Amino acid sequence: MARESIKVGLLGFGTVGAGAVQSLQENAELIRKRVGVPVIIKSVADIDWSRPRSVELAPEQRTEDAQAVINDPEIDIVIEAIGGVGVARDLVMAALEHGKHVVTSNKELIAKHGEELFELADRKSLDLSFEGSVGGGIPILRPLKESLAGDRIRRIMGIVNGTTNYILTKMTREGREYAEVLEEAQQRGYAEKPPTSDVEGHDAAYKICILASIAFNTRVNIDDVYREGISRMSAQDIAYAGQLGYVAKLLAIAADTSDGVDVRVHPTFVPLDHPLAAVSDVFNAVFVEGSSVGEVMFYGRGAGSRPTGSAVMGDVIETARNILHGATGRVACTCFERKPLRPIERIETRYYIRCEVGDKPGVLAKIAAVFGEEGVSLSQVLQQAGRGDIAEIVWVTHMTPEHQVRESLERIQRLDDVRAIKNWVRVEGG
Repeated sequence: MARESIKVGLLGFGTVGAGAVQSLQENAELIRKRVGVPVIIKSVADIDWSRPRSVELAPEQRTEDAQAVINDPEIDIVIEAIGGVGVARDLVMAALEHGKHVVTSNKELIAKHGEELFELADRKSLDLSFEGSVGGGIPILRPLKESLAGDRIRRIMGIVNGTTNYILTKMTREGREYAEVLEEAQQRGYAEKPPTSDVEGHDAAYKICILASIAFNTRVNIDDVYREGISRMSAQDIAYAGQLGYVAKLLAIAADTSDGVDVRVHPTFVPLDHPLAAVSDVFNAVFVEGSSVGEVMFYGRGAGSRPTGSAVMGDVIETARNILHGATGRVACTCFERKPLRPIERIETRYYIRCEVGDKPGVLAKIAAVFGEEGVSLSQVLQQAGRGDIAEIVWVTHMTPEHQVRESLERIQRLDDVRAIKNWVRVEGG
C-alpha cells in the first residue's frame, strides 16, 4: 500500500530542533514535492516547554516523554537534537532498536560513539544521517561520501568553529588581546560560558574526526586527535604573522599519507593568499585536496538554528525518499580500513617561533646554531628591539619534522641568554 506521508519525531526543541521545525514549516509544500508525500512532525519531546521558541507547535505535538516518541509505531524518522553523549546516545540506540531511522547533528555523539551506532543501523537496515554535525548548513559530508567518492582525498583543512574564528578575526583587525575579545564574544552570544569546548579545540576535534573517517575510509578515534586551543595566542603573535604575510586561524587538519593518517587541531598561520585566509568572523570553510579534483572549498555559516536546521531537514528528506523507494540502510560511514594514526611528532610542516632574549651581540647566532645542529632550516627572521635589555626574535622555518623543532626548542630554552620561548605556531598552506 502506498504511503500517504512520512512522520517524524523530534527529541529536543532547542536551537537545532527549532531550526529544523521552522525549515519544515516554511517549506512544507516544496518538501512534499521533493519527497513525493508530505513530511509531518508528529511529536516533539522536550523537558522544558516554558522557554520561548521561534516557532509554534500544536499542543498535541508536544510531550515531555522522549521514549513515547521512540515507541510510536507511526513515526518513521527520529531527529536527535538533544546534544551531548549521555542521554542522546541512549535514545539514539533505542530509536534504532525500535526500527526508526535517525537524523542527528550531534558531532560529539558521532565522534565518540559513531562506530557502535553505525553498526546497529547497518544491522537493522536503517538510515543514520548526520550532515549537520560538521559545518552546520555547509554541505560537506554528503559531497565527501558521494560527489567525491570516485576520488582519493589527500588532505582536508577546515575552519570549523565559528567562535574561535570570530575571536581571531577581531584580534587581527583590532590588535586586541585574547581575553578581552573572548569576553566580548560571550557578551554577544558567540561564545559559551565556560567557552572550553570552542576555545580549547574540542568542538573542532569532533568535526575533523568525522571528516577524516569519511574522507579516508578509516575509523578515527577522538582520543587520537591532537588538539591545541587558541588561548595562548597573543596580539603580538598575530601582529608578527601579519608582518610575515600570514593570518592566524584555528585549523582542523587531516592528511592521508603513505605511512598513516594525521588528524589534528591547533592554531595555524595561513598565507594571506590562501583561500582560508579570507574566511572571517563566524563563517566556516572546509578546504579539500583530492588527487583528481584538485582543490575545492566549501564555505558558509557553520552553526546556528537556521543553517543547522536546514542540514537536518536535508537528511530527513533524503531518508524519506529512501523509505519510499525501499533504499534504506546504506552504510553511513564507509570506514572499511584501519589506517594507523601518525603522532604529532612525525608531522612535517613549517613553524613560527617567538623568543624573548637578552639584547646583546651573538644571541641570534647561538640560537641559529642550535637550529642548524638539529637539522632545522630557517626561512625568515625578524629581530625586534624590546624594552631595556630585552629583545624579541621571530623565526619561520622551512618544512621540518616536528620532533626536530621540539628538540631544538628544548635546547634553546636552556641557553643563558634566552629569557623565554613566548610561542610557537605551525604554518600551513604555502
